Amino acid sequence: MGSSTSRPVPVGIWAAALVVSVTLVGCGGGTRAAESAPGAPGASGAPGTTQAAMPRLRSADTEASATSAASVPARLPGLGPATLAEIPENARQVVLVTGRGKDSPTARVVLYRRTSAGWLPGATWSAHNALRGWTDDHHAGDLRSPIGVFGLTDAGGLLADPGTELPYDRSRGFAVGGTGFEGEPLAGSFDYVVAINYNHEPGTSPLDWTRPLGAGKGGGIWLHVDHGGPTHGCVSLAQGHMKELLRTLDPDQHPVIVMGDAESLKR
Repeated sequence: MGSSTSRPVPVGIWAAALVVSVTLVGCGGGTRAAESAPGAPGASGAPGTTQAAMPRLRSADTEASATSAASVPARLPGLGPATLAEIPENARQVVLVTGRGKDSPTARVVLYRRTSAGWLPGATWSAHNALRGWTDDHHAGDLRSPIGVFGLTDAGGLLADPGTELPYDRSRGFAVGGTGFEGEPLAGSFDYVVAINYNHEPGTSPLDWTRPLGAGKGGGIWLHVDHGGPTHGCVSLAQGHMKELLRTLDPDQHPVIVMGDAESLKR
């Protein structure tokens, strides 16, 4: 399993994904999608505009020398001390998802890379999150996205690996049909997926049904392709942005996602 080798999903997992209710995973479209979505994570947001491409550079010092120190924040903007304390010291890449409001299904996503000068911002994209917004205590079926800091270790999708260095599981288990909360088609939503390590076992396919915190705490919270409406719990981006994200994330940089509404992240 790796960036260029698909990791097969056991038949039992795929079969289970076809029959288990969407409430066990946390994302997916609307009610009609629950019958056809195998892993049923979330819907998506309107395509955003890339303001700056995230460079895939190996040397933090090289990046820093090319960027004015005055333009690189020493700390991630918009985050309070409690949130900052949750970010691991070895994390060199952060996907910062800032929700518009506690009950809003829309968000902004900014990519950051830690350099010797500070946190270098990359692309900025629009996104969708869960229909009812955000929560500190996520449960299956609450239609809210979990607030917190989570690892990004595993990827997959219906389409071929676009060139990520994360382990990538290409599987028919990512096929999805039906419609979302606003009647939008869900087809293609799981063409590209990155598992968010909320109640997910790191080192396993996004389709893996292991729930370390128990089924009641939900799971199947993913970054995935946007389809134009709110999600059950995931964060969704335009397809081109998902491809760019996959090509940027580097397991050697210990990437994490920091996600929540703006006020909660200031704590």
